[in-house]
Amino acid sequence: MKIPPKKSLGQHFLRSKKAIKDIIHASNIKKGDVVLEVGPGEGVLTEALLVAGGHVIAVEKDARAITLLEEKFKKEEGRLRIIEGDILEMDLEELGLEAGKYQVIANIPYYITGILIRKLLESPVRPSAMTLLVQKEVADRIVARDEKESLLSLGVKAYGEPFIVSRVKAGSFVPAPKVDSAIIRIEDIGPHKAGEYEDQFWTITKAAFNGKRKTLSHTIGHVFENPEKVFEECGIDPKERPENVSLNKWILLARHVT
Repeated sequence: MKIPPKKSLGQHFLRSKKAIKDIIHASNIKKGDVVLEVGPGEGVLTEALLVAGGHVIAVEKDARAITLLEEKFKKEEGRLRIIEGDILEMDLEELGLEAGKYQVIANIPYYITGILIRKLLESPVRPSAMTLLVQKEVADRIVARDEKESLLSLGVKAYGEPFIVSRVKAGSFVPAPKVDSAIIRIEDIGPHKAGEYEDQFWTITKAAFNGKRKTLSHTIGHVFENPEKVFEECGIDPKERPENVSLNKWILLARHVT
């Protein structure tokens, strides 16, 4: 049983057995591991997660898919919870998830990638790891493959360690998207690396990237009591642009915010 993909939900159903195998292998699922799957669709990845021994919480927004999943996995009631709803509007704690005791594995709609990753990482019950199938361009941005940081790449690296597992061709999906995808893994997820200066970190990075074509002295110089001294102590050229500043240096700057 299959359902026609809905463009309004950004649905692209995965058909590649190799991609599914790569996701499962990268996730290193062990028997009994709790997995949050977002947007299971027709349940192709869900089935692989169950075969690998996972206890899956599948959150699906599409009511048509709920009916399909319930029928397809009616014998897996003990290891699969199917929940209808929008993950972006849900309280993760109410799903029964515990910090560091589950991982997220999903083929997610392109349009929610950034906001979903941030929601998961900033949650008090953040996962231990994530394996996500996302647009290749977004994966490249997260790991800063061009050595240019973004607000997204810094945000991910502030909580965990991201790397690209493999590339997935557009033809691996139905319907085929206009661009290729990539499997990205984020490991060792924990509290924000800026610690007690997390709020200051977000204040200056957001301000800087809102004016990313401007120099740091123009966008965030005003938040420091003595900006010239702060930039010098942190080893940063005040004429630098935000994309060229590493995570560690942003954390150093955050500690100087007055």
